[in-house]
Amino acid sequence: MEEREAISRGISADQTYHAIAADLGRSASTISREVDRNGGREAYRAVAAQERAEDQRRRPKQCLLGRNRVLRELAVELLDQEWSPQQIAGRLRREYGGDPEMTVSHETIYRSVYTSRWKVIPKEMNKKLRTGRPIRKNKRHTIKGQWRSQIIGARSIEDRPTDAEDRSVAGHLEGDLVIGGTVSQIATLVDRKTRYLTIVQLADRRTGTVVAALIDRYARMHPSLRRTLTWDRGMELADHQIFSAATGIEVFFAAPRSPWQRGTNENTYWCTVVRAGRLRRELLRPRAAG
Repeated sequence: MEEREAISRGISADQTYHAIAADLGRSASTISREVDRNGGREAYRAVAAQERAEDQRRRPKQCLLGRNRVLRELAVELLDQEWSPQQIAGRLRREYGGDPEMTVSHETIYRSVYTSRWKVIPKEMNKKLRTGRPIRKNKRHTIKGQWRSQIIGARSIEDRPTDAEDRSVAGHLEGDLVIGGTVSQIATLVDRKTRYLTIVQLADRRTGTVVAALIDRYARMHPSLRRTLTWDRGMELADHQIFSAATGIEVFFAAPRSPWQRGTNENTYWCTVVRAGRLRRELLRPRAAG
């Protein structure tokens, strides 16, 4: 508030932004943006600017499409006509360029479609987008630079030994790559007979990194637990032949888009890892006194 009052006094004294900025130890662009977003030199008032800043700082805050019914209905109408969010944002800037309440970024439109807690744009509108994805793809988890073809020499899960199918002996493991929400990843290994879960931390999801980490983990396992490994068709195990040569373990691959063929790993992950996270949140939840 003190700085805003100093800005107001400087404007009244007809000082330049550079002069005001020098007195406050700020950059001239900071002063310029502060004045412009609050009506310009002619209309700037310190009290009004402070109230506006405090109002914008309040959380949680409803998004622009949630606050502006007219804007929301226009965005939904254009989405229904299969306009992309970029096209919608561009048209709004062109038609309502002088009205900040009638312009919205394409990112806000995407978030309104995919973020269910906002409940602003109907969820089914994702089918009108170019990708048609039911959930939004994380741009950090891309396959750029990865070799995207058939895994060379992949043996089908149907060739797996009988004792792996009937769970009669330990040592037949099912593996998978689990991607976290902050560009983190782990490999999970579950024994089909004992259901023992091993988690392998990974620096990244490249096949060289994953194979090297699995080789290191298998080197520390008891020989009775080193029989076979079953994986999905993820390219993180494209170098499975290197893994087999280093460990002597045969690798088998499930059919594409068939997670039920590795049900032991899938169920163990959800039952162990996810429930552990829920338990941790429950334990950290504040309790009422007494």
